[in-house]
Amino acid sequence: MGVDSVVGGVDVDRGVDSVVGGVEGAAGDERLRRWRLVLGGDAGEGLGCELAGRDAAMDGALTALYGGGGKKQRGEGRSAGLGASAPSVARWLGDIRTYFPSSVVQVMQRDAIDRLGLSALLLEPEMLAAVEADVHLVGTLLSLNKAMPETTKETARTVVRKVVDDLEKKLATRTRATLTGALDRSARVSRPRHHDIDWNRTIAANLKNYLPEYRTVVPERLIGYGRAAQSVKKDVILCIDQSGSMAASVVYASVFGAVLASMRSISTRLVVFDTNIVDLTDQLDDPVDVLFGTQLGGGTDINRALAYCQSQITRPAETVVVLISDLYEGGIRNEMLKRVAAMKASGVQFVTLLALSDEGAPAYDREHAAALAALDAPAFACTPDLFPDVMAAAIEKRPLPIPDMHTHR
Repeated sequence: MGVDSVVGGVDVDRGVDSVVGGVEGAAGDERLRRWRLVLGGDAGEGLGCELAGRDAAMDGALTALYGGGGKKQRGEGRSAGLGASAPSVARWLGDIRTYFPSSVVQVMQRDAIDRLGLSALLLEPEMLAAVEADVHLVGTLLSLNKAMPETTKETARTVVRKVVDDLEKKLATRTRATLTGALDRSARVSRPRHHDIDWNRTIAANLKNYLPEYRTVVPERLIGYGRAAQSVKKDVILCIDQSGSMAASVVYASVFGAVLASMRSISTRLVVFDTNIVDLTDQLDDPVDVLFGTQLGGGTDINRALAYCQSQITRPAETVVVLISDLYEGGIRNEMLKRVAAMKASGVQFVTLLALSDEGAPAYDREHAAALAALDAPAFACTPDLFPDVMAAAIEKRPLPIPDMHTHR
């Protein structure tokens, strides 16, 4: 997101001249004000629009981050300049929370970390207390986990806890409702009790027995729901790539893993991997513990991770394996594909997600994605909102709701 969208969506591509020429009244003044905020510093002085008060403070916060493109050359104007001073960063964080809405603050924080190299300052408790927490910040904190001093870790856990709790509130209810329905439908029985009969499917299956004179259908074959809550009906294994590019996916997958683990009808296992494998199943009651058990970064050995997951499968026909990875494999490619083929042949429902996040189209290994598609295991990116529907389809063994399928082949 550029500065123009931060200060109000001005269309920079139209050019300043077309804006300055012929603007009149309050609308024209507001447009010039926005252009002045977009251009900043000396570049905006030709507009004849002076900034004062709140606008001047807002301009200062934007210039500190976006001025000069982040690098200052001799003879050029102002450049991005929060420096390495913790007090100045703390003031800047306070300023942007004063002048901009929360969604914009989160974008500016991410830009500051990327453009100005502020990751190290997030190791200080004072900085963490000042930031606006979101999924992307959690990913950054997790990547810094091993370097984090003990004095900061408790503050970091508080920040992560807030984001995780908010996500769980947002995602849990719909996920449980969607998957409970899928579990019920997947456990159909041929001799159901009266209150377990699926009447819509029963009528559809017995239409040939319609008696016109009585205007009724004789239900020779009853179709009903099983009682999913009485026992474990499905085994789900979440296999998560924890390489650095998968940070947001790791956060969302950990939250969903905790939600799935809370359902008695689903036995959930959560495995994270890079070139090593860590089984975090025993920590699924608290997704914050799961997240701090990950180590973002490092290489990728999908084949090794799938080998471990394969060894944990005891009921192939009732198992769903979800691989969340960008598929940049550092292990043995052919062995990886053979394992996927073997699992599918045994009855496992295999799902490959290139990302589990709301960050848009991810980068991924297209050759490996095409190879998986040839095995009838198409790989696709999935948003958190779509994930419950994907899992429901996998549980019911019906086609997955794949968005924009042609772009992932």
